Amino acid sequence: MNKHAKACRLKPLLHRWKKKPPKSSALFFCGFVIAACCLCFTSATAADTLKLSTWNLDWLLDPAHPGYAQAPPDIPHRTPADISSLASYATHLHADVVALQEIESPASAGQLFPLARYHLPISQDHVLQHTALAIRADIPFEQNPDVTALDTYATAPATHHHLRSGLDITLHQNGQTLRILVVHLKAGCPDNLPHATRPTCATLWQQFAVLDDWVAIRTQHHEAFAIMGDFNRHLTVHDPLFLTLLRIAPLDLVTAGTASPCQNGSYFIDHIILGGAARAWKIPNALRVTPLAEKAGQTLSDHCPVSITLQLPSAKEQPQP
Repeated sequence: MNKHAKACRLKPLLHRWKKKPPKSSALFFCGFVIAACCLCFTSATAADTLKLSTWNLDWLLDPAHPGYAQAPPDIPHRTPADISSLASYATHLHADVVALQEIESPASAGQLFPLARYHLPISQDHVLQHTALAIRADIPFEQNPDVTALDTYATAPATHHHLRSGLDITLHQNGQTLRILVVHLKAGCPDNLPHATRPTCATLWQQFAVLDDWVAIRTQHHEAFAIMGDFNRHLTVHDPLFLTLLRIAPLDLVTAGTASPCQNGSYFIDHIILGGAARAWKIPNALRVTPLAEKAGQTLSDHCPVSITLQLPSAKEQPQP
């Protein structure tokens, strides 16, 4: 099998959340073991399964787009060979739905997820780093209004830049409906307590309040849902920020209790959270990470795809709320 088709089965990491995660050296060993024990995994494409992935593509821009000139000078500058390698990973990911972060436009995402095979809805805010989805072309969907409240800087006086909105999509597959929110939250508060004096922690707390509201509405409407993306936070089931969401509704943080082989063996910052009926759809032990084998001189991404597979019941099997 092509090396790009390999994904890691993750082993448990039994640590409770503390102010800081366990020492990276111990976790690096765990991550190394996970990476060394990778087993091949190919997603089924039957109508009753749905493979969800999230992938931050690290400033994947379209050089032909006018906004490219506005990008910071230190962003990754990729060669055609780099793009080809990333596209190969995307192909062998075999995902039905991929939450994307740091995408400039559908054209930039289309370098990896061709428009002939994927729909590429993208957030409509005026920033260079958008949230987006690559949705298999035969899956019907609707694009809901962006969750612009995640841009907590929008109401601040003299704002020179904005935070990223959340992309809100409703999918229809196998007679089921799944609401997906793609997020890329504020960096700078990966481990600190949310009431820390660090301004970025206060911002992240405000963004989680927005997620609280979104989860509350989904729960009131008895919707199956998923929140996917780069949370820039080492979330665990004991993290005070995640606990704010749990006070709203039961949730499944699918990355809980495992170390990421792509984050030096530490806790994940890229997460998939399932809520409503989607919690029961998760196939046990289906969490996968696809490591990127970056060769000398290559520029791929500083994040790896994180995936989970759902088993969708037929509409007649779905219990009524």
